Amino acid sequence: MSGAVTIPTHIGRTMHRQRTFFLAVFVLVLSSCGRSAAERATLESAVIANYVAIVHTSYEDSLTRTKQLQVAISAFLDSPSDATLRIAKERWLAAREPYGQTEAYRFYGGPIDDADGPEGLINAWPLDEAYVDYVEGAPRSGILSDLSTYPTIDRDLLISLNEAGAEENISVGFHAIEFLLWGQDRSVEGPGERPYTDYVEGGAAHADRRARYLAIVADLLTDDLEDMVAAWAPDDPENYRAEFTAMDRSAAIQNILIGIGVLSKSELAGERIFTAYDNQDQEDEHSCFSDNTHRDIIANALGIANVFTGRYVRIDGTSVEGLGMNDLLQAVDPESAAELASLIDRGLESVRAIPAPFDRAIIDPESRPLVLEAVYALQDQGDKIAQVGTQLGVTINTALPE
Repeated sequence: MSGAVTIPTHIGRTMHRQRTFFLAVFVLVLSSCGRSAAERATLESAVIANYVAIVHTSYEDSLTRTKQLQVAISAFLDSPSDATLRIAKERWLAAREPYGQTEAYRFYGGPIDDADGPEGLINAWPLDEAYVDYVEGAPRSGILSDLSTYPTIDRDLLISLNEAGAEENISVGFHAIEFLLWGQDRSVEGPGERPYTDYVEGGAAHADRRARYLAIVADLLTDDLEDMVAAWAPDDPENYRAEFTAMDRSAAIQNILIGIGVLSKSELAGERIFTAYDNQDQEDEHSCFSDNTHRDIIANALGIANVFTGRYVRIDGTSVEGLGMNDLLQAVDPESAAELASLIDRGLESVRAIPAPFDRAIIDPESRPLVLEAVYALQDQGDKIAQVGTQLGVTINTALPE
């Protein structure tokens, strides 16, 4: 077939026979029959249908892993020990893997980050540690220590305090849990080392309040992800998935490309990597308490690749796959499809090449060029996504929304 592009193996893997057959038919028809409006519409509809299936499934996986984290936190609080704290940390790290890939579904006013969306309650960062709990040199800092202002720790209070007064005043979400599990990262080589005795009455000040705080934010995170699963669930005529699939196809394609374009160029390359690289400050990295930022970055880049290829690998090893943006672009402009596939391959390779931990990579003279190469690769990828948007008849602005 003329103009076909081979997706790099570690991005696309092996495609199912059914998917390959339908893609061959689509490309052959579009190429030989002048790309009629009906045929283009059929291809676009298939891409959109597969996209919403991937979105729903990846949020399902995020919810599954977060529920496992919730259970581990409950077990830790019931019986604080080094062993139960270690398991809770492991579950937090595991939950970050599928969630990081869902970042590709943001930036176009969907249910995660519209005016009422919970994104700020789920994944806001960077977190000012002293806003929540004690820090080195300030043993009485934070919400937990302020009994006069906050005599009762409850769900409504913690939600109301999130980003109150300043963006770094983060009280809930993944990174509040991260800080409550790891504590401050004062180590040059490793993550924070909060002792489990912080949750043992008599072992640390405000242990009971700290335990209540941690339990509440774990429950809230689970509830917010349940809302995301429901928003994208099939067979619900009233949810956002129904709205997305019913909108003008060009608008849906535009949203899909905005999600991966903004994440690639502005959010991931800019906010999440270059800001920390430029400032050489671990306070600017995403998961600074656990030293998991390198994995956050990889998961974000993988989420972009998932949307492009139309394939998402589930936490159980199975996959959801169908026609992706690559297939639509391949039918319209095979050369551009090949170029973007190459750039996405380069982007993944570059983020995987950043040495861990990230807070060392941004200051180590030998590692800093690798960090900067990832920035350039992701910026180029974002620029190309905007360009192919034009080729597909939509306008893509890769700047972060106001």
